[in-house]
Amino acid sequence: MKKALLAVDYTVDFVADHGRLTCGKPGQAIHDKIVAITEQFLDQGDFIVFPVDLHEEEDQLHPETKLFPPHNIRGTEGRNLYGDLKNLYESNSDNIVWMDKTRYSAFAGTRLELMLRERNIEELHIVGVCTDICVLHTAVDAYNRGFKIVIHQDAVASFDPEGHKWALRHFTNTLGAVVL
Repeated sequence: MKKALLAVDYTVDFVADHGRLTCGKPGQAIHDKIVAITEQFLDQGDFIVFPVDLHEEEDQLHPETKLFPPHNIRGTEGRNLYGDLKNLYESNSDNIVWMDKTRYSAFAGTRLELMLRERNIEELHIVGVCTDICVLHTAVDAYNRGFKIVIHQDAVASFDPEGHKWALRHFTNTLGAVVL
């Protein structure tokens, strides 16, 4: 079965202490695991996508404007990948697809499904942040499109501990995902 890795929103704004909408320590604690999983997928020659949140400065029409502080603004340091994932991407950019997304789900308004279908991908491994927001919505859309879902529990995090726990149960109990 062909598989792909989606490393969702692992950026400075979502992970660094000074990030605009940071998970903080929980997001930082999964750093080494996300890097190791990405390296494993690179070594195996599997398809890798980095879906990265993109917002415009002072966009009053975006629905998140009323819910969250401005984050992942085009052209800011906050959109950079966090930690060693940035270096890994820069040294392997021919083998990793950077994909801008403007909604929680990596599928909403993007070419993600087309890229996966072109490669006959059947199984999606999902890591990143936030477990109960962008990771969750991406997993729900993957489920609705018929993909097998694998969530790496030690490579997802949230700023909401209860939301994180709820999402992990939801992946298994409602989406039939494998949670490793």
